[in-house]
Amino acid sequence: MTTDFTSLIELRRDLHIHPEAGWTEFYTTARLAEEFKRLGYKLAFGTKVIPEEKRLGVPNDSELDQARERAKREGAAGYFLHQMRQTTGMVAEKQYGNGPVIGLRVDIDALNISESSDTAHFPSSAGFASKHPGLMHACGHDGHAAIGVGVARTIDRLDAFDGTLRIFCQPAEEGCRGGLAMSRSSYLQGVDALFSLHIGMGHDTGEIVAGFDRPLANAKLNVKFTGEEAHAGRSPEDGRNALQAATTAIQNLYAIPRHASGTTRINIGRVRSPNPVNVIASDTRMRVGVRASTEAALQYMLDRAEDILDNSARMHDVAVDWDQYGRATTFTADEPAINAVVDAAESHNQISDVVNRAKFGASEDASYLIRRVQELGGVATYLGIGAARPAGHHTAHFDFDEDAIGIGVDVVADSIRRIARREDLYQ
Repeated sequence: MTTDFTSLIELRRDLHIHPEAGWTEFYTTARLAEEFKRLGYKLAFGTKVIPEEKRLGVPNDSELDQARERAKREGAAGYFLHQMRQTTGMVAEKQYGNGPVIGLRVDIDALNISESSDTAHFPSSAGFASKHPGLMHACGHDGHAAIGVGVARTIDRLDAFDGTLRIFCQPAEEGCRGGLAMSRSSYLQGVDALFSLHIGMGHDTGEIVAGFDRPLANAKLNVKFTGEEAHAGRSPEDGRNALQAATTAIQNLYAIPRHASGTTRINIGRVRSPNPVNVIASDTRMRVGVRASTEAALQYMLDRAEDILDNSARMHDVAVDWDQYGRATTFTADEPAINAVVDAAESHNQISDVVNRAKFGASEDASYLIRRVQELGGVATYLGIGAARPAGHHTAHFDFDEDAIGIGVDVVADSIRRIARREDLYQ
């Protein structure tokens, strides 16, 4: 196991104490920048690595300002905060030779979940639970970031890597809001092989999945119905009921027929209509999630959903507007990248089981970075690092066996070295 395991655990716990939701990862990005800078990596931040206009689901300026100030109060280096300005995310790069460019993508954001204070919850009993109310690393991204730093350290101290390592610290994975934007960065140009990773995913410590693939394509819509308020008892006929339009839409969205081209899913995860009980609702908002196994099936669902939203608004004489809050696509992992992971995992005695391929089953916006690398002629995979968990992902009791961090570093670093030696891929 990696020799700097203890310091990586300390880093993971520091990030766990300071969780930040998508597009507000100022402390996290600055903390990681310190680690990479110490190793001599060149760093690029914010709009240099993420086209600002491509971001999805971005908080308002006031929320971003508050997050920056909080990061500064908690010790984030002002130099790095200045480099980020109002857009988080970072690419760290170091050239070790004239060989291929190998990319590693790690996500860095947390979730809007309040962490359990139960003493049976290890982060709470060990003193590293979230100090930010309503925010928590409930999906292992703090571990992913620590693995990214550990891989950089391992590659840096060995002579067995002849190439360039480019590490993508991606913001706003939750909600699938950041991958599309980062995939449009010029830093994806020239990447010969890309690895992305996830801790847990239903696999125990010591298990490795060399290639999760075929995640569901995904789109998330923010929807707003706008009507006209009126007293519900005295003059209901003067109102135009936004809530009634929304409920009509909900019923029909769930009734969209399935399609032969692939699996489809739809869910309305949030509805808000802050109107007094005696007033016709003039403002109703909801968030719609659409998933499908193919891009074609996803587009079918989106087209039908938009028709339903339009017609529901028209039926009740209200206005409707929507925008995409998040987006992800699907991919198939490449055999050369999978083989590199399998060979690396099988050479480490702490690995108990290696699975070549497994179906992802959910959505993941690393898909856009993977697809972009593939479109440009490179290969990619999304690997799973097993970790025992007391509770499921996205829950208040989520935690993971920290031994997975050291295992992940060893397997990923070894996979990078192995694929860099595949001269047949880069001719």
